[in-house]
Amino acid sequence: MKDNKILIFDTTLRDGEQSPGASLNVHEKVEIAHQLAKLNVDVIEAGFPISSPAQFEAVKRIAEEVDCIIAALSRANEKDIKAAAEALAPAPRKRIHTFSSTSDYHILGKFGHERYGKTLEEKRRTIIKMSYDAVAYAKTFTDDVEFSAEDAGRTDIGYLAEVIEAAIEAGATTVNIPDTTGYTLPFEFAAKIAELKKRVKNIEKAIISVHCHNDLGLAVANSIAAVQSGARQVECTINGIGERAGNASLEEFVMALNVRKDLLDFYTDINTKEIYNTSKMVSAFTGLLVQRNKAIVGENAFAHESGIHQDGVLKSRETYEIMTPESVGIPKNNIVLGRHSGRHGLKVRLQELGYKVTDEELQNVYKAFTELADKKKEVFDDDLRMLMGDEIQKDNGIYELEYIQVNAGTNLIPNAVVKINYNGEIYSESATGDGPVDAVFNAIERALSINSEVESYQVRSVTSGREAMGEVIIRIRSGNKSFMGRGISTDIIEASAKAYLSALNQKEKYLNQTSPKNNESISEVI
Repeated sequence: MKDNKILIFDTTLRDGEQSPGASLNVHEKVEIAHQLAKLNVDVIEAGFPISSPAQFEAVKRIAEEVDCIIAALSRANEKDIKAAAEALAPAPRKRIHTFSSTSDYHILGKFGHERYGKTLEEKRRTIIKMSYDAVAYAKTFTDDVEFSAEDAGRTDIGYLAEVIEAAIEAGATTVNIPDTTGYTLPFEFAAKIAELKKRVKNIEKAIISVHCHNDLGLAVANSIAAVQSGARQVECTINGIGERAGNASLEEFVMALNVRKDLLDFYTDINTKEIYNTSKMVSAFTGLLVQRNKAIVGENAFAHESGIHQDGVLKSRETYEIMTPESVGIPKNNIVLGRHSGRHGLKVRLQELGYKVTDEELQNVYKAFTELADKKKEVFDDDLRMLMGDEIQKDNGIYELEYIQVNAGTNLIPNAVVKINYNGEIYSESATGDGPVDAVFNAIERALSINSEVESYQVRSVTSGREAMGEVIIRIRSGNKSFMGRGISTDIIEASAKAYLSALNQKEKYLNQTSPKNNESISEVI
């Protein structure tokens, strides 16, 4: 590897899925992994196998199907590492990614029990041994082992150097320095990477990686600063999704290197023309909308409203644009399909958008496509993306909407009748409400004998015009956990019903999964 090449480690399917409200099923994860391979990322972190059977299955499927280095996360214990190794077994190129907490905040919080040591110093020694042993054990399954020092951003530099040195001595080929809480500033993070290069005597035996969170909006800036100090792998996500405020945005980091080659003498192997398709796919499957003013992939990224800006761009693009829409894969012309388009044309367009469909899947998608084309005449790319997400949800759903009828008006009490297929059995009920959507939700709850609190309800138009597809995203709470669902239709009331059932499907899948026995801190990872 050339010294100025930066490896892109994509953790959309692991850390990205930890975004509040995001949830991906196995099929969706595999679809995204194929698109990430098309984007040409260097490493795909496919998940955290020990955390649930669904996570294990997703990592295994991706390891079987996707041609890339596939990584799986594990804590620093044999049970986690063995599960990661088993899930990764089919992959020709595999990486076990294990981690330990290193900051005093984490050590005293997570390792407070006396079995780890009575004093902070004793606990620190224990963690160094745990880290060494974990890497050595992972090394028995694969030569490619990555070690992360969780909360390295707030870890004492002297102790951090000791932990990293021990991990490399045990066989780690990549050492990751995460700013887990998004706490550090760029000059501070750069200095930490530079100091590690000085202090860790065996540092040349491993690639330095960074994993920056965006709590202060500095994840990309910190990643660039770290690269300038010697890091050669950056861990990031599509659209910057992830825990809390998210991670370093892949598209922002990559395009910063591309655009500012005059100051940043680095490169990646990313196929930038697949950025837009990947962003759209991740947004459609996770239900996490990309903000309009998001850099690179937001709706406004290449829009100019001011008269002065419009005049300048029309005269010379470089006046107000530092990159072209085409450079990140935003098409000049949105391909339009209609009711007379055939299966072949639909399949080719879906492949161009990044979706892999079998002949059997194409049959189902084509049926939904023709039904949509009958309603709105012209079907745009964003319609197809929404359609793909909707069809995948149907294939993995427990509750499915069979029928809906709503009566509402200015002088009528809104009334809704729903018919729901639940594992082959039909449930039907009617109810009134404060409005047509409320009536639908009440009817669903009566039919299924459930009661959920609706935390948020969002509606947006996917495409323009009177016949536009509407997307509803809803978050419901059951106990102390929230579940997100999404539904699409040209009828916003129908989309609302689908979204509610989608959230209930997420809840059912969560309840049906077998929770790991030793799951402390599983959600609190790098």
